[in-house]
Amino acid sequence: MIEFSEEQKLAISKAQETFSKIKEDADLLNDKQLDLLFGQARSMNGWKDQDVSNEILYSLYELTKMGPTSTNSCPARFVFIKSDEMKEKIKPALLPNNVDKCMTAPVITIIGYDLDFSDHMGKLFPHMDVAPMYKGNSDMNFATAFRNSSLQGAYLMVVARALGLDCGPMSGFNNELVDEQFFSGTNIKSNFLCCLGYGDPSKIFFRLPRFDFDEVCKIV
Repeated sequence: MIEFSEEQKLAISKAQETFSKIKEDADLLNDKQLDLLFGQARSMNGWKDQDVSNEILYSLYELTKMGPTSTNSCPARFVFIKSDEMKEKIKPALLPNNVDKCMTAPVITIIGYDLDFSDHMGKLFPHMDVAPMYKGNSDMNFATAFRNSSLQGAYLMVVARALGLDCGPMSGFNNELVDEQFFSGTNIKSNFLCCLGYGDPSKIFFRLPRFDFDEVCKIV
């Protein structure tokens, strides 16, 4: 049984009250808003010549960080590449067919995962000492870091679309080269890349097929 302090109990009560009020008062997203996030959203191959401000990137992270992760581990680490100098550093790691779409993007985001994430569990999960659970099990540590950083990368994409940005996610790159250039001296590893900006509609291709519900889902 978890023992909460009086301060934590008060925070729990406030959180429950806030959540209940939001659920009671909030309107569901309409079809146009859902299309912006998923229905008609597309992975971008080209970009408008329009800057993505640092302020938007701060706002993007502030919402992304609220997405759930195992024991609130938050293992993702984000590098937002905007400068030409840093883009040149990542360029040799890109597969040839990804070079142009990356180098012309206003922002190239590296979504990484910190294998030392458990060092921060005292801050992120203060009511229970879960760090030994990860430090004593390398397989669990890696699986938690990789899986949850992937989740956080997906949260980033959804939030980006909600803020009016477009996304170009990709895994066609040399992870080792990226890690050498951007995470040297750390225990952070790259997971995938996601270009951010304002997409050029003229560079969109036809939508590829998706599975129907009955092909991949079942209700039991």
